[in-house]
Amino acid sequence: MIPQPLLKAALLAAAVLFAPVFAPTALAAPMMGPPLKLDGKAQAQVVNQLAARQPAVGLDADHGYKVMAQHPGVQGTHVVRVAHLYKGLRIFGSESVVVLDARRQIVSESASPRRLHLGRGAANRMRGATAGFNVKPTINRKAAIAAALRDMPDGVVNVVAPTAELLIYPMMRDERAPGAEGKLESELNAIDLVETVERYELAWLVRLRMQEDKKAGAQPLYYDVVVNARDGEIIDRWNMLQTVEGIGKSQYNGDVPLSTTFANNVYQMLDPERGKGGSFGAMAITNANHGTASGRVYTNTVNTWGDGKQFVEGGSTTGPNGQTAAVNAMWGLKNTYDMHKNVLGWLALDGQDTATHIAVHVNRGYDNAYYSDTCRCMFIGDGTFFTNLGSIDVVGHEMGHGITAATSNLVYSGEPGGLNESSSDIAGEVVEAYARGGGTGDVIPETGNDWMLGSEISRTGTPLRWMIKPSKDGNSHDAWSAGLRRLDVHYSSGPNNRMFYFLAKGSSAENGNDAWSRFLVKQPLAMTGIGIDKAFRIWFRANTTKFTSSTNYADARAKMIEAAGDLYGAGGSEAIAVQRAYAAINVGLDVDEPVPAPSSASATGRTLVETD
Repeated sequence: MIPQPLLKAALLAAAVLFAPVFAPTALAAPMMGPPLKLDGKAQAQVVNQLAARQPAVGLDADHGYKVMAQHPGVQGTHVVRVAHLYKGLRIFGSESVVVLDARRQIVSESASPRRLHLGRGAANRMRGATAGFNVKPTINRKAAIAAALRDMPDGVVNVVAPTAELLIYPMMRDERAPGAEGKLESELNAIDLVETVERYELAWLVRLRMQEDKKAGAQPLYYDVVVNARDGEIIDRWNMLQTVEGIGKSQYNGDVPLSTTFANNVYQMLDPERGKGGSFGAMAITNANHGTASGRVYTNTVNTWGDGKQFVEGGSTTGPNGQTAAVNAMWGLKNTYDMHKNVLGWLALDGQDTATHIAVHVNRGYDNAYYSDTCRCMFIGDGTFFTNLGSIDVVGHEMGHGITAATSNLVYSGEPGGLNESSSDIAGEVVEAYARGGGTGDVIPETGNDWMLGSEISRTGTPLRWMIKPSKDGNSHDAWSAGLRRLDVHYSSGPNNRMFYFLAKGSSAENGNDAWSRFLVKQPLAMTGIGIDKAFRIWFRANTTKFTSSTNYADARAKMIEAAGDLYGAGGSEAIAVQRAYAAINVGLDVDEPVPAPSSASATGRTLVETD
């Protein structure tokens, strides 16, 4: 086992090896640079730069890197996401987010520490092994897929064929941080627990993208399954259907403008102004016509679409009533694209302006909307307990999943999964504010959204989720606790949703108010919000340039503080607001706000929060 002081030094070195050099800015101008692709030679140069620094964190020659994704960065930079390898295999959840300058030199690195035990100490030995970590599997790819399929229902069919990747899977456990050893579990703060590697397992990551037999409703069944490569046992499994779900002219926005294409004497729901390529050559709305395949692009003989009414089950999906679902989706797609482009300079889902599409009329009376990683597109149901799920915040939410998938790719399980869902909820509220504010300009308006997800699609007026106090839904949590990672990701998202509300709008000092937090104990008791525009810029920067796929709540706090410092200055009011917003959900400790100068008190006054 590596000596503990040396390991701590290695972890610290991994965290601070590259110091950010972004100049702080408070400008509202777009953050992202133009699309840039590094060719194979340039990628190799990045890998070489990283490899040259391996000795500084105690990594030997068995460790390596592989470029997995790249996208535009902020202020002319470029972001490369690099997987950590050991003996040529990817280490699950262990990666570096590398920011490059215009000369393709490393500006900063945000690295996961999950690789640091490999090759040294007992943690790298597989069960039953006596020497170092063995990367030769006992069961093959075919057997791993068969093992993953054991728990699937009869009669399922593939949407795409299953795949299996051989990798190294860190088995994680929590350790108490110094000073927290004697705390009761109910008293723990998120930073009191430190994730550490207990051991590594050689495993197959099997990706199943399937659906039930059509007679059973053709429900999608998307799972990632981790299969032990020695004995075929299931190590872990999580649902990969990234959804908004519940029980329980434009339909929601009146007459709205649409950008369509005229070709072959018909109008098509192809947007020539937003996105390129993709499945249909441009951003598109398609008709699933009660199936689960995307179907065909909507067409019409005139350029007036829909009747503004809820779809009547049994009616035509192509007539005016059926077109309304397509209008809902296209208006949501347009505003989501425009907000990210105009405010942040981010193009489409991947930052490279690759077109996506939305399929409507999925299944019959389907109470769900979801993002699919097989097509990098979205599917929207007509609803039974709900009305059509194509409201502006739901479309923004699903497209938010696509952006997270193209950047941090937060694992859809445990705390990273809750942050993944929260990121989409945040995107939905921001898109709603932008659309309601006119859908133009490079600043997100402070009004227009309702801080409730899915309120428009509810037939009872009860939303899917409340940002101000997530526990109002009866399942979500308002604050971090040690059991948070065991919740469904739609509920473990609650604390981070509340954090974002506090960061944007501020809190209340009155016990009993929905915006009150018992964890805010410094002065003033009602924290000051920084506005939704600044709050989203900080979140987006952290998610796209600092988060790794294994980022948890404590790591998100640290990287949000960094992002606030990058944009608005280290130690500034924005960074302090981030600390207070996370403290309000039991992640980190509360801090005092600086007392504003009397001359600026009116300009920096606290956001007043009222109960519903």
